[in-house]
Amino acid sequence: MKKLTLPQLEHHLFAAADILRGKMDASEFKEYIFGMLFLKRCSDVFDEEYERIIKTNLAKGRTQKQAVKRAEDPARYAKSFFVPKAARWEKIKHAHRSIGDELNKALSALEHDNRSLEGVLGHIDFQRKVGKTKIPDRKLRDLINHFNKYRLRNADFEFPDLIGAAYEYLIGQFADSAGKKGGEFYTPRDVVRLMVRILKPQEGMRIYDPCAGSGGMLIHSKLYVEEHGGNPFNLRLYGQDNNGGVWSMCKMNMILHGIADADIHNDDVLSSPLHIDGGELMRFDRVITNPPFSQNYSKDGMKFTERFRYGFCPETGKKGDLMFLQHMLAVLRTNGMMATVMPHGVLFRGGAEKEIRKGIIKDDLLEAVIGFPPNLFYGTGIPACVLVCRAKGAKPEERKDKILFINADAEFHAGRAQNYIRPEHIEKITSAFDAFEDIPGYAAVVSRDDLKSNGWNLNIRRYADNAPPPEPHDVRAHLLGGVPKAEVKAKKELFAAHGLKISTILVERDEDYYDFDPTLKERGQIKQRIEAGKGIPQRERKLKKAFDQWWEQHKQSLIDLPETKNLMEVRTDLLEAFISDITPVGLLYRFKVAGVIATWWNEKKFDLKTLIAQGFGGLVDGWVDTIEAAMEETRGNHFDLAEDPLVTRLIPDYLDELEQARQDILRLEQEKEAFESGGNGDDASDDTTEEEKPNYSKELKARIKELKNEIKEAKKRGKELQRKFIKRLHEAREALSDGECRDLVLDILNEKLAGHLDSYVTAHRQGVIAAVENWWDKYRVTLRDIEGKRKKIAEKLTSYTDELGYV
Repeated sequence: MKKLTLPQLEHHLFAAADILRGKMDASEFKEYIFGMLFLKRCSDVFDEEYERIIKTNLAKGRTQKQAVKRAEDPARYAKSFFVPKAARWEKIKHAHRSIGDELNKALSALEHDNRSLEGVLGHIDFQRKVGKTKIPDRKLRDLINHFNKYRLRNADFEFPDLIGAAYEYLIGQFADSAGKKGGEFYTPRDVVRLMVRILKPQEGMRIYDPCAGSGGMLIHSKLYVEEHGGNPFNLRLYGQDNNGGVWSMCKMNMILHGIADADIHNDDVLSSPLHIDGGELMRFDRVITNPPFSQNYSKDGMKFTERFRYGFCPETGKKGDLMFLQHMLAVLRTNGMMATVMPHGVLFRGGAEKEIRKGIIKDDLLEAVIGFPPNLFYGTGIPACVLVCRAKGAKPEERKDKILFINADAEFHAGRAQNYIRPEHIEKITSAFDAFEDIPGYAAVVSRDDLKSNGWNLNIRRYADNAPPPEPHDVRAHLLGGVPKAEVKAKKELFAAHGLKISTILVERDEDYYDFDPTLKERGQIKQRIEAGKGIPQRERKLKKAFDQWWEQHKQSLIDLPETKNLMEVRTDLLEAFISDITPVGLLYRFKVAGVIATWWNEKKFDLKTLIAQGFGGLVDGWVDTIEAAMEETRGNHFDLAEDPLVTRLIPDYLDELEQARQDILRLEQEKEAFESGGNGDDASDDTTEEEKPNYSKELKARIKELKNEIKEAKKRGKELQRKFIKRLHEAREALSDGECRDLVLDILNEKLAGHLDSYVTAHRQGVIAAVENWWDKYRVTLRDIEGKRKKIAEKLTSYTDELGYV
């Protein structure tokens, strides 16, 4: 039986959103997609258990009627949800009239019969008006038909927790689409991973997020425990969120990740914290959160006001941030630790906030302040920070009365609409936190007395200033040429890392200056000279050799995965060995090396989970099915087969023919559009009939008609080629032996990792080249050269004016 792959399910869910897109924005329609997915998943899991109960009872000799009676008993579904008849997919898929009402009844019935779902589904209203109208039955019918395409039982998935991974993907897509509103329920997952790495949760702990959003921080805390060899089921997760819709999203996220016992509440945590133990606030080992920035709050009716022992922020003026912080500190266990995202204003604002800061620092609760780059979070472009605190007296002895400042605002990758933290940035930040020592231009350990003398101001740049030094300009070199040896010395570490010898591009002038090699005549020759020199290729070959040796030594752990199933042990071994084997080459910093392997692991971990569940052949089957589904759903228009590693290895000879067919269709459509636009003065719609285009000449009409027929035939040819391609892909797969499947998978995994490593090496090499090109730009043309050129031009101009008799 074909297994549903993660890319297939991700595309399937995103395509479901496309059905409603346009009628409303992402912040509105996401709940309908989540609701429909939850109904389908619950019903499919229920059907599986229902069938098992009937089969078991029939095997015991009971009649069909007796077996059905037992299968309809809610008490027999202790480990899953009992789905009443009104909420079963078999009924839903046949709804054709008043579909919104039918779906609402299904949600209500499912919630009513399962106490743990109380309040989770009731807010989803398929009959709610969007603008002045409801979602029409036609759209809802399309949505049901779409979700009917795949069955969502565990047995249908290529690996067990596929549905949870797909739900996380969908939440991220909705956050992207929702823009500012995305910040209400989603924290970028790279930020979450960083915070979890800092807190290092362990099995047996209570983990708490007082502003839980979609639940990502709790889920990643569980994943961290699992990745580091702990029992993720020996972990208690708690959360609260004020937004009912977001709370519902979080509850569904936990359930779809198999965390049915997560204790998530819905209310304002400042006014009414709901995790109570014996009449007092429950205490937690780890608190991790991203509270809403710059909120007002009210003291009216506020419970447990003793939480705010350091004072109250102004209720208005949008300065409620430190109220959230104080709540977190109040619920820490004796050895508890917390990390929270905060806006920079809490670090230096005066008034009540200063007094709160002062109290927290004097009690030695604050351990670290980590500055982030701007435009990292949904909903705000301002830079934020993470505050790391411990319960009173819980700091390690060597960290007492000290605070670590890490200025990581330059550690990011610039995206199109947002900035991102990459794995190497996470590695650098967490390494600095764990080391807890000064790193020039990056981190500083500051005593409590120093903070007191600075008025309890926590402005990061005051203590860890990462402002780059000004670009050096040597006056003598500008006047007379040459490259200052002092500047070359400053780049020594960069050049040595990549094996560049200065003699490749510079020659001695005197004790203070070099000259460019006289054979260099143009700036463009610098890159060629550096890349052709001995040092650069030698160092890169050394790195490649270390990589190949590492792969040969450790690929067996991947080969054994289907048998050992020890994914997390393999993860640890591969990451640690890669860092220890590649870093000594010296070309890339340790953080970059860690970034290479971590990026690869994050991309391929789901393939490795499939490998464990299905074996090498099953993983290849999944890749084939994913390609087939993608081509069918996009009609081959947005799926680049030339970039797919499986296709290029199995049937590369078919790619040119497919690409030519696609280009033919594109060319004909563009030609038709050009004719229509030229003949009518404006862009003409395909729906416009020829009779409605009076400006067209008979010849033009005839040509447009010909083009339409040619496009139709070209699409027909393309579809036939696509059908043959899929057939040949399946045939190529069937021809593979088990050993060939294994070698194919290993080759693809190796190529992907090598590609990541190459991209980092290329970036480093370009940095070397850019440094030399910068000297060329600064010093190659001297002031004397400019003056000499100006003198020649002046003399030439004088000769012209003399000839013309103007002098």
